Amino acid sequence: MPTIYLGIDVGSVSTNIVALDEQGNVLSSVYLRTRGQPIRAIQEGLRQLVATIGTDISVAGVGTTGSGRSLAAVMVGADVIKNEITAHAVAASYAVPGVQTVLEIGGQDSKIIILRQGIVTDFAMNTVCAAGTGSFLDQQAARLGIPIEEFGRRALESRSPVRIAGRCAVFAESDMIHKQQQGHPLEDIIAGLCEALVRNYLNNVGKGKEILPPVVFQGGVAANAGMRQAFNRALGTEVIVPEHYGVMGALGAALLAREIRPKASAFRGFELTGREFRSGGFECQGCANHCEVVELREGRQVLARWGDRCGKWSNAVAV
Repeated sequence: MPTIYLGIDVGSVSTNIVALDEQGNVLSSVYLRTRGQPIRAIQEGLRQLVATIGTDISVAGVGTTGSGRSLAAVMVGADVIKNEITAHAVAASYAVPGVQTVLEIGGQDSKIIILRQGIVTDFAMNTVCAAGTGSFLDQQAARLGIPIEEFGRRALESRSPVRIAGRCAVFAESDMIHKQQQGHPLEDIIAGLCEALVRNYLNNVGKGKEILPPVVFQGGVAANAGMRQAFNRALGTEVIVPEHYGVMGALGAALLAREIRPKASAFRGFELTGREFRSGGFECQGCANHCEVVELREGRQVLARWGDRCGKWSNAVAV
């Protein structure tokens, strides 16, 4: 029976699952939109994974990451839980040995990770401004009536990119509309937007960081050829887009699970795709902190609670 390791990355926009074999090769990967329903996305992702690789497998380890890593860990039974910085750094180092800079742009946020000799020495995240994220690019593509899959290709057709104010999503959109009204070709406007978003990223997320090659560009936005070209020009070096750029967080989580090789995985089985899970929350009135406690239930059973500072509620549940 083949042995696999699972990595699950639950984010605000997408939920990704990767299955690795014992040698670290990607057997299957799943990319789904979370759509505000992480439990349903995890279950659907596992169903799709099973449809690809079958159930005649042994899960030797599971890792979770992303903003929903705690929820996913309790739900599926994880052996290792890591933050996004660690997971993305591990995946980038595996895909491109010797990588020194990781540029990661996802649906709702962006981050930069600086590595030296395989160790994370610095990082920064931007979760405030939407400019440059996948959601903003999706929005602009829809406004222009261009499928997001064609957005990057149209940018490459530009001969003279216009200058767009990219420091703010609102200003960028207003500037794009102004340039359209002046009669600039769409290709030049799209290319200008990509260059503006790269400037915004480097001036904010990358401010004060020593960006050295090899540079890896990952996250959903790495699929955009216009953004890749804009980074190449701004940095004066070719950014590397790894094969599994869109699911690197999940890949990193799976690699971490493979690294620890638990004696017996806590994985709860693929049968969980048919079980009923519900999440909810309440405000504890036990003290002045008024902690917001989140709980996960399977049927009537409370599987876990978290969010309380003192452990009154979380310690009362055996996970």
